[in-house]
Amino acid sequence: MATWGNTMTQDANSSLMEQLVFFHDHTIMILSMITIMVMYIMISLMKNVFINRYLLEGQTIELMWTLLPAITLIFIALPSLRLLYMIDEMNSPSITLKVIGHQWYWSYEYSDFPSIEFDSYMKPNSELSSMETRLMDVDNRTVLPMNNQVRIMVTAADVLHSWAIPTLGMKIDAIPGRLNQGNINIIRPGIMYGQCSEICGANHSFMPIMLESIPTENFLKWIKSM
Repeated sequence: MATWGNTMTQDANSSLMEQLVFFHDHTIMILSMITIMVMYIMISLMKNVFINRYLLEGQTIELMWTLLPAITLIFIALPSLRLLYMIDEMNSPSITLKVIGHQWYWSYEYSDFPSIEFDSYMKPNSELSSMETRLMDVDNRTVLPMNNQVRIMVTAADVLHSWAIPTLGMKIDAIPGRLNQGNINIIRPGIMYGQCSEICGANHSFMPIMLESIPTENFLKWIKSM
């Protein structure tokens, strides 16, 4: 969960988010090198006292400042395209979770198990315990098994919503009449928080997402208890 002291991305809890963090670091490294080089050239030009009165063209330097940005863009584009295809890749998911956005709560359906569905509302301040987080805890948290391929199918019942959990690298738009899908593979147990990321009305800020990742054996016990 994001805290006041966070200046970088949250710790990755899925294989997809790990790749997103690697790509972020890769791109920042390239941008830092470009920034340092441009600053060095600008300072050198400002301190340069030599003047070439007869300079009309420089085909060599023009070729260089065309090729170098093109090569730089290739180094950014190739990992980006690889990541883009990884996001859409779906490898025989073990479980399907259907998410339905409402004003202003979420509904969850476990399609692989009969009659397991529930609504998830934000807990009001009066019901919070000392260890729970204000505006982030819900009455019915979503539970998923770790180290399993999970398909998330997202839609909405009324207006536009967006189901987003930053630590999983997951953000899927919930559109009425349309079913969007994504996939996650959670790599460690724990509780992850998210929020609706599409303005959906007066209580848009009060429909949090709370997802708990547990081992597969515990997940099967939880399913039997429902």
